[in-house]
Amino acid sequence: MVLQDILAAIAVVMNGLPQALLALTFGFAAFPTALAFVAGTAGVLIFQSVAPISFQAESIVLAGTMGKDRRERLNIVFYTGIVMVVIGALGFLEPTIEFIGPTILNAMMAGVGIILAKVGIDMTKENKVVGGSSVFIALLTFFISGNLVYTIVFSVFASSIVHALVAKKSGEESETKVNFDYEKLEPLKFKVNRNIVKSTLAMVTLQIGGNIAYASVTGSLANATVNVDQITLYSGIGDAVSAYFGGAPVEAIISGTAVAPNPIMSAALMMIIMAAILFAKVVPRIAKYVPNQTIAGFLLVLGAIIVFPDNMLLALGGNPVVAGVTAIVTATVDPFIGMLSGIVLRFVMTAL
Repeated sequence: MVLQDILAAIAVVMNGLPQALLALTFGFAAFPTALAFVAGTAGVLIFQSVAPISFQAESIVLAGTMGKDRRERLNIVFYTGIVMVVIGALGFLEPTIEFIGPTILNAMMAGVGIILAKVGIDMTKENKVVGGSSVFIALLTFFISGNLVYTIVFSVFASSIVHALVAKKSGEESETKVNFDYEKLEPLKFKVNRNIVKSTLAMVTLQIGGNIAYASVTGSLANATVNVDQITLYSGIGDAVSAYFGGAPVEAIISGTAVAPNPIMSAALMMIIMAAILFAKVVPRIAKYVPNQTIAGFLLVLGAIIVFPDNMLLALGGNPVVAGVTAIVTATVDPFIGMLSGIVLRFVMTAL
């Protein structure tokens, strides 16, 4: 391992911390999420994979908005993890990918981009000063640098300073509310209802698309072949273990560790560092001084500029009608219904 491996790992950790703050806003605990990073470290070392797992805004937002309360959100993530473990262990992902097809998968991801952007806009409406400054700095940073890591770090840092100045002047506080009672290993209270089943299917659909897209990009950056079923297996284990004890979803990401001289070791180091930070309960302490609206700019840039355009362009290159319906239904309902509507419409159009 060389210095570049360490720097790449630290950069990805910096990218993940603001999304860890986002997870706290939906009631997910940081401390038990460390277990997911332990599982991810074991996964990349056992399978010699270049694709690590970390906080992923898409999964956090989807689970957070579809679950009606903390208990539902944890059950959704847990059941999603179990389903993904089965899919990965049995090697079902490749056949599933072939059946769904790239048009529907890309359109579904484009719809998720709209969901992310909407959450960013809604956060800005909640706190116009903090959210607005986050959006402004995020857009400015991204258009100058084209770098998503710089975008999230600068926008969160700058809008946090704005919040501190405004709060000091007005005497008002709007920090992220953190319940430290959650910051422990507490077994999940199982629950099953219609919303949890529906939301789990939506999360599984999102993760299938995310694992394919993000892991493939990471693999290409490292000039390495990635086995999506293996990644699905250890990310599913990470989700299940994390959620069982109260933690957040942790998924495949596009990781800067892929460009390091030793991408596997750099990926493992990144997850070890993140696990140590979460075990030390640093994130909840930081959250006391950072309002959740500081992440608004990143979500808007990620959804509207990164996720939506690229995926929608690829989807429209296939069947524009199927792509449009899939993306819109995904954005207005959920990814599973969006994917299902695309499959049904494709079948009907082929049969006619």
